[in-house]
Amino acid sequence: MTDEGKLFLGGSRNPDDSFKKAEYLELKFGNRHGLITGATGTGKTVTLQILAESFSKAGVPVFCSDIKGDLSGIAMRGEEKDFLLKRAEQIQFSDYDFADFPTIFLDLYGEKGHRVRTTIAEMGPLLLARLMDATEAQEGVLNIAFKIADEGGMALLDLKDLQALLNYMGEHTSEISSRYGFVSKASVGSLQRNLLVLEQQGAEHFFGEPALDIRDLMRTAQDGRGMITVLAAEKLMNNPRLYATFLLWLLSELFEELPEVGDPEKPKLVFFFDEAHLLFNEAPKVLTERIEQVVRLIRSKGVGVYFVTQNPLDVPETVLAQLGNRVQHALRAYTPREKKAVKTAAETFRANPAFNTEEAITALGTGEALVSTLVDEGAPSMVERTLIRPPSSRIGPLIEAERQQVINRSPIAGQYDRDVDRESAYEILMARAKKAEAEKHESEADGSAAGRWTLPGFGDDPEDKLASRRSAGRSGYQRETVVEAAMKSAARSMANSLGRAIVRGILGSLKR
Repeated sequence: MTDEGKLFLGGSRNPDDSFKKAEYLELKFGNRHGLITGATGTGKTVTLQILAESFSKAGVPVFCSDIKGDLSGIAMRGEEKDFLLKRAEQIQFSDYDFADFPTIFLDLYGEKGHRVRTTIAEMGPLLLARLMDATEAQEGVLNIAFKIADEGGMALLDLKDLQALLNYMGEHTSEISSRYGFVSKASVGSLQRNLLVLEQQGAEHFFGEPALDIRDLMRTAQDGRGMITVLAAEKLMNNPRLYATFLLWLLSELFEELPEVGDPEKPKLVFFFDEAHLLFNEAPKVLTERIEQVVRLIRSKGVGVYFVTQNPLDVPETVLAQLGNRVQHALRAYTPREKKAVKTAAETFRANPAFNTEEAITALGTGEALVSTLVDEGAPSMVERTLIRPPSSRIGPLIEAERQQVINRSPIAGQYDRDVDRESAYEILMARAKKAEAEKHESEADGSAAGRWTLPGFGDDPEDKLASRRSAGRSGYQRETVVEAAMKSAARSMANSLGRAIVRGILGSLKR
């Protein structure tokens, strides 16, 4: 059952359970974002799977995370089973067939997919502070660290680069405080300890080069179908903050790099954010507001963002209001919070006089959902009780040999699997420290002051102090507080380039 420019979702039913009509998601509204919710075991993963299949068939690349490993089956042809054929018959899905889909597996740890990394610099101080659970004062120190790296021409690529820079800052807090605002050794020490925790949690696998090129998420196969990029997240979910921060970083990179396209006939990419509640858990208000801005603005880049979570209350109202395409699986309603969630979910749908939406949410069976999508000029359709169509690919995970086969024939095979460690902040700082140590030994005989190493602009000689004053004058950094320094830095970024400012101001990244 196909229709040009539409994705078939399933068949809605009459009150007597007879087939009513086919339910579609219009491709031209695919970038208007969406929400898939429901309790565990109600069919959210299969809904995500059939949406990914449908977008791929339409030539739209897809990115999604695989929390339990079940989604990996999308790379293999489905098997004919009675319950699948029965569902296809119930919804009059006459075009139902079985197929595999072009798939790329990614894994931050490089175990179940190609290694995926970014650099410390691309992550930026705001997201890094979120990842490290930093205080406001510590976030200010991170902003200063990034500024020092910029002025010193030092690339921040991996954890050891940032660790080396923080070591330097801890040894020169007096000079740095006089130029950028107060920096305490306690804040620097806390950040260093947080870095050690990140390293123990495996974050060192994520930071480094070669960094992920987002154009590799925008690929299409030779037959014109969109590539489905699946992030293996079973191990990653042991560190949910890293998982959420990585996906938020990826979203920010897409926003920054992609050009404005308005409302295309079909999306350029569809991004599924599973376990979406992790994005907003304990997030400061300013970060939530900025996430809301990115979600709103990325639509014009042709990117559709679909949040997948158990409870609609997991998503802030400001974000929820922007999600036009909705699939609501069954929710339980035993506790007060669960009852509130059911009521909230019901109120977000355009009512259907044929049934009570709130009652229907608690009575839905597995693989059944309430569906409302954007139609006509972008207005939500009346909610319909829908049997979701069966997937064409395999339901369930791949075995290890099958996964490896997909990885070996991937179009990005070998591109990210080897580490690259070029000269960056760590090497520069270590070289300067060794040079200073050598000069110290040479100067001990005549009692000179040589051997004290600094970054450019932090020396004691007249020329160095003059360079420091000139640099401070150019950058606007003098005896400021940490907050003032961070605020001025953000303001200057916004003045330089509106497009860069929206993202880097929103998500704290600094472009190299």
